[in-house]
Amino acid sequence: MLQTDYKLIIVGGGPAGLTAGLYAARGRLEALLLEKGAVGGQVLLTDWVDNYPGFVEGLSGFDLIEKMTAHADRFGVEKKLGTVQSMDLQDTVKTLHLDDGSTLTTLAVILCTGARPNKLGVPGEKEFAGRGVSYCATCDGPFYRNQQIAVVGGGNTAIQEAIHLTKFASRVTVIHRRDTLRATKILQEKAFANDKIDFIWNTTVEAIEGGDSGVERLRLAHADGSTSFLEVSGIFILIGVVPNNEMLPQDQLHLDKQGFVLTDTEMLTNLPGVFAAGDIRSKNFRQIINAAGDGATAELSAEQYLGSLR
Repeated sequence: MLQTDYKLIIVGGGPAGLTAGLYAARGRLEALLLEKGAVGGQVLLTDWVDNYPGFVEGLSGFDLIEKMTAHADRFGVEKKLGTVQSMDLQDTVKTLHLDDGSTLTTLAVILCTGARPNKLGVPGEKEFAGRGVSYCATCDGPFYRNQQIAVVGGGNTAIQEAIHLTKFASRVTVIHRRDTLRATKILQEKAFANDKIDFIWNTTVEAIEGGDSGVERLRLAHADGSTSFLEVSGIFILIGVVPNNEMLPQDQLHLDKQGFVLTDTEMLTNLPGVFAAGDIRSKNFRQIINAAGDGATAELSAEQYLGSLR
């Protein structure tokens, strides 16, 4: 077999990457888990995980990642902090170029680079980031004790975080561009039953306004063509995610229209020896449980691929 630094490199240490790392370590592969920051990814920002099998009472995102990391460490997965700037993935030997100027070579790569929060792209969003504009309720919720705030979005994350924010805020107003929520029924039921949550339907945020102290109000555009203002001191924007694909060779990999990596059911991309798992993969549902499943499948597929090279 060709000589490389590793037989397998896993890029990203969220649930998909950690699961792939656990499987690789159990399989005694010469594998490296490469993470640019804190292992855990977006799950670290999740207040409470109530739907991961085996944890009947639920647990915090931090605790879940701590357990996943400990499980992978038990089998001796090798981890390294480093940011990938670019990749060459077309040849049998794959090369990863890091931001410190070094390179790593491998025969197989599992891309677990994840995704990040989407933005509204309206006036005031950038100006008030960190001063009333937030994308993480778990991070910033405690700053809004006894204040009126807004949540933009209608999916699971938005509604779950709106419920979480009622622990701190006096009033949480959910602003949704449609007339029905996309969140699961159980989350909808909890939100509708919470007397601290209001809903504004068929409405978008047109601008975020404020002053030196931060956000003061939102200018809203309604489906009937009218506009109004909502007085709030904070807005949490929870409208989905965009892929962390800047380091990927987009002239080599096949991506969907949103920039997520296309794979088959075994997590194989269009490039031999290159797999994708978790939130970076093109799919309808992005959950911790299916990210972990993706990671396991990708690693087993990588093992099979490496076996074929012998």
